[in-house]
Amino acid sequence: MKKTIALVTGGLSGESVISYKSAATIEKNLDRNKYEVYVIDINPEGWFYTDRAGQKTPVVKDDFSIVENGQKIRFDAVLIGMHGTPGEDGKLQGYFDMLGIPYTGCDAASSAITFNKRYAVAVAKMAGIGVANSLHLFAHTPVPAKTILEQIKLPVFVKPNNGGSSIGMSKVAEAADLEAAIAKAFQEDRQVLVEEMITGREFTVGVYKAKGAIHVLPLTEVKAHDGQSFFDFEAKYEGKSTEVTPAVVEEAIAEKIRTAARKVYEVFNCGGVIRIDFIYNEAEGRPYMLEVNTIPGQSAASIVPQQVAAAGGSLTDFYSLLVEECF
Repeated sequence: MKKTIALVTGGLSGESVISYKSAATIEKNLDRNKYEVYVIDINPEGWFYTDRAGQKTPVVKDDFSIVENGQKIRFDAVLIGMHGTPGEDGKLQGYFDMLGIPYTGCDAASSAITFNKRYAVAVAKMAGIGVANSLHLFAHTPVPAKTILEQIKLPVFVKPNNGGSSIGMSKVAEAADLEAAIAKAFQEDRQVLVEEMITGREFTVGVYKAKGAIHVLPLTEVKAHDGQSFFDFEAKYEGKSTEVTPAVVEEAIAEKIRTAARKVYEVFNCGGVIRIDFIYNEAEGRPYMLEVNTIPGQSAASIVPQQVAAAGGSLTDFYSLLVEECF
């Protein structure tokens, strides 16, 4: 008997366009022999399901159900494909926990912690995972740039503490530019992270759990094009970076990154597929964790689908593994 799956997309942040692209790939590749799939769009106007005839139906939030052709439809599980809030920060996960509906990916606590960049690096540091020195700023307590630079060294990255896709992020090499970068980040969030730059090669890797075991996908090395000082929104989504999958890297380095990736997955008690960004500092021979993305992009050009292909897998089989793991 087919399972009824809700594929949740949209969002309340600037990342909703990315969510729609990811959901399109997921919907295309879900196995229709196993699943009846309903795409649920959560956006500032409400929660809706749109049928093939274009009829928009509101979601009943009391039990997360819909009515189609006079029939009430409940879902066996939810596949969360939404970037940003409320899909990536634990809010939806807590809602589904209260309703007792299984869902793919990390639970509410893990999602909330990893979405908060400062809390994520603090947890990672306590577990012995390499992270950059950083300072956590709050809008209600301004900190002068001079005070910040007494605690951490230039160059630094300044980024909104919650959110993804490098929106509102800046690289700062000169003290005179720090205040403007902080102001830019505060336009996106009430919390800001100022983080020392770690030099080295940038790698990103998907990690997932299937049948109770943790699996690490092939590494991708990321190089921003000339004129891009770091892997920002344009580099990620507008073709201004080169991504090599699988990465051309010595096996000893690759194994260090894979080991760190498994440890991150375990420490944060992750579920489903996540993507972890690392900088490998060659002088120290050590990977540094940059971020944990609990709902990585799934568009045709996104990194995780590239890595699944490099591993010799199909997205149809991959998404089936993720859905079945949540039961």
